[in-house]
Amino acid sequence: MTDVVIIGGGIVGLATALQLKQQRPGLTVVLLEKEPFVARHQTGHNSGVIHSGLYYKPGSLKATNCIRGYQMLIDFCDAEGISYELCGKIVVATKQEEISQLETLYQRGQQNGLGGLKKLSLAEMREIEPHINGVAGMFVPQTGIIDYKQVAEKYAYKFQQLGGEIRFNERVEQVTPGTSLSIVVTDKGRYETRLVVNCAGLYSDKIAQLTQREPVDVRIVPFRGEYYQIKPQKEHLVKNLIYPVPDPNFPFLGVHFTRMIHGGVEAGPNAVLAFQREGYKKSDINLKELFETLSWPGFQKVAAKYWETGLGEMYRSFSKAAFTKALQALIPEIQEADLEPGGAGVRAQACDRTGGLLDDFAILEADKAINVLNAPSPAATSSLSIGKTVSEKVLARF
Repeated sequence: MTDVVIIGGGIVGLATALQLKQQRPGLTVVLLEKEPFVARHQTGHNSGVIHSGLYYKPGSLKATNCIRGYQMLIDFCDAEGISYELCGKIVVATKQEEISQLETLYQRGQQNGLGGLKKLSLAEMREIEPHINGVAGMFVPQTGIIDYKQVAEKYAYKFQQLGGEIRFNERVEQVTPGTSLSIVVTDKGRYETRLVVNCAGLYSDKIAQLTQREPVDVRIVPFRGEYYQIKPQKEHLVKNLIYPVPDPNFPFLGVHFTRMIHGGVEAGPNAVLAFQREGYKKSDINLKELFETLSWPGFQKVAAKYWETGLGEMYRSFSKAAFTKALQALIPEIQEADLEPGGAGVRAQACDRTGGLLDDFAILEADKAINVLNAPSPAATSSLSIGKTVSEKVLARF
């Protein structure tokens, strides 16, 4: 018998496991991961940005956990010798009609406690990023770059040092909540546990449904984000990070430029529906999972509402010229020939039955389980804070 079984070896599951063992060393905690190593999916495929907390509604779980998690992450990396760089970023309004939204972001950043935000004219932006274009901008000094896979591996190492156990290559197949214990059945064994913590990312809704008798009225809709790499001879066009003003109605930040901690510059991502939950390539299709997505009433409402945006994203996915044109709004000099295919990630975006794309982190508590149901960006930046939030909910049960 174990006290807590955590499902999912991404950065949120690992941070939760580490926080639990640090706060209550006597707890027996087992983490189950279906892959042969940690950070295989969302954590290992993101662009490695340390987010400042600029975008999130004041008082929301995203805002509070990102602001707290930012400092916890910096302190952790300083203590553990993990490389990062706080290089700052520029958010650019490329059209006059985006200036009011840029001002809203500026006010929101101040409400979230970000100091040093600076409004910029085009001339001032070009002092920082000489090749940029736009009508107005804002410098955000807190934004940085890091390797989150390295961070996740360090969480795992420290968790195991404290006596925690990680079981790799174990896929959870069933969870049966009992009166005092739950039974977690994997393809390798069976665990009796007092509490299940679900940090399963792209499959978090599936695991949540196993942990309770009532229906879970949220589905994970997978969105693939595809990146290009800028060829080395053109990397000088980007000094650090350049972002557009995001669409306030769509929970994605738009195509942007990101200098990477290990070298190179990424451009992207777009946001297209993935045809399977772990669909990193256009050719990755799981008919059962695709049918589940397309038949979900919430997704049908999303598709009806955002079909035009979705078609544009899909067009950019198949047209390098269209992708380049979107990037040229920020850096006019960038050319199609300057880009080569990069990686891709899949975002686990929770969607409710009414067609709402959940903007905030979502944690659902059941009798014998705590389910982290929506933890997209900035979950990596926020990971230690989310882990602390979840671990406090766990410890309240013991």
